[in-house]
Amino acid sequence: MSSAGTAPGHEHGESSPWLELSRRAWADLAPETPIPLSAAELERLRGLADHIDLNEVEQVYLPLSRLLSLRVSAAGDLHRAQEEFLHQRTPPRTPFVIGVAGSVAVGKSTVSRVLQQLLAHWPEHPHVALVTTDGFLYPNAELERRGLMQRKGFPESYDRRALLRFVVDIKSGRDEVLAPTYSHLVYDVVPDEPVVVKHPDIVIIEGLNVLQPARPRDDGRAGLAISDFFDFSIYVDAATKDIREWYATRFLRLRETAFRDPGSYFRKYALLTHEEAVAEAGRIWDTINGPNLAHNVAPTRSRASLVLRKAADHSVEYVRVRKL
Repeated sequence: MSSAGTAPGHEHGESSPWLELSRRAWADLAPETPIPLSAAELERLRGLADHIDLNEVEQVYLPLSRLLSLRVSAAGDLHRAQEEFLHQRTPPRTPFVIGVAGSVAVGKSTVSRVLQQLLAHWPEHPHVALVTTDGFLYPNAELERRGLMQRKGFPESYDRRALLRFVVDIKSGRDEVLAPTYSHLVYDVVPDEPVVVKHPDIVIIEGLNVLQPARPRDDGRAGLAISDFFDFSIYVDAATKDIREWYATRFLRLRETAFRDPGSYFRKYALLTHEEAVAEAGRIWDTINGPNLAHNVAPTRSRASLVLRKAADHSVEYVRVRKL
């Protein structure tokens, strides 16, 4: 048994820039806070093959939304203090930006959607926008031209300049910012149907590679990363073997649902036998998603402000928070 309030394998005396809390200790941080979600609403937010219930929301995501709300309020106080120090006429504070990173199939989309709903129920910041970085993938035609279709989701498959401009515009306080839309049905960016982000209090940016460090520029100078403009960041973590199993489970469920849609890019997979589908899911993981996780996504975990570590049953078993 680990020390009370500390995640397994991390003792109180160990020197670390992280504070790690067990599930039980984390849940105790938001006692008697009512859950502003019904079971039906949660069902709509939950991703395919992602197991989350109201108990998980109460014990994990309510405390997290409370911590984030405190950070948003503190950022507002700091903004006012800085403007007063600089003798500036106080302009509106720019949106508080939260990055959510993690592997394919780890459940980061569900985490983002649940947090969006919970944060919007706090009266101090009712307008919470959610943008996924999928829309900033290069269109399939461009990926084909660059020879990157088999590396879709890798850092080089994104229009990083466009994504950086989007985040910079958000943090510059622009009244309205547009983000491209991505369709998982057709597996491509949808032209002329942008997501409009207008006067948000908080913006959640969710994606595989949102915590990637900046690349050196061609002239040798240091570049900028989108995470440079995050006020807080979350990494959704789990053992690789568990994520691989979750991916296969999701693939099999999609084979029985979305893949059967006549307009689906993946309609060919609906025709596979169960054994063929299991083998294909394993092949895709081992050649694309697994290597991307190992070489690009997982190395960014230590750059997050907070890590949610999931157990094999999808439940969060401990939370790691970077010390201030």
